[in-house]
Amino acid sequence: MNDLQAILRLKFGDIGGLDALVARYQVRALRTAFLITQDAALAQDVVQDAFLSAYRAIQSFQLGRPFAPWFMRIVVNGAIQTARRGQHYTALDTDEDDDLDLSAGISAVSLEQTVEAAQTEAAIWAALADLTPERRAVIVLRYYLELSENEMAAHLAIPIGTVKSRLHAAKRQLRDRLTPEYRTNQDGR
Repeated sequence: MNDLQAILRLKFGDIGGLDALVARYQVRALRTAFLITQDAALAQDVVQDAFLSAYRAIQSFQLGRPFAPWFMRIVVNGAIQTARRGQHYTALDTDEDDDLDLSAGISAVSLEQTVEAAQTEAAIWAALADLTPERRAVIVLRYYLELSENEMAAHLAIPIGTVKSRLHAAKRQLRDRLTPEYRTNQDGR
């Protein structure tokens, strides 16, 4: 069943259409929400709420438009709001979420390379966790969902100048946080 068929079923009151949309978009939505909230449980709540919101608002969905951007906007906005509320209380624990292992593509030839890869992964997660939810969102939209700046502006319902500003600030903050001098200073506290 494609998106249009699933949406039509939902518009006519058949909840079975939601099953098809959940099967198609749940993983992508969970990863997106996790990257923004930095918390697996919060990400699951965000995605569940997003599917419920989509179900409730499906009558207003315009059939000629693609579903994915509309739905992912719901996910991203929900993740940002959730991260704002919980950002001081959530801790990133990458051991719990093996699906999002950033070092999965790194082949460990030696113990030294394995240790270095783990340190790099930890540094990346820590740097992402230091970003505000809004800055994490633009990084996720640009580099995980591979959206253009125009698409990001549409997703977030903000001006393109704001997208560019947030993206620039986020990249600068990540670059500063991930420089060897910073990591050395943080390790030698």
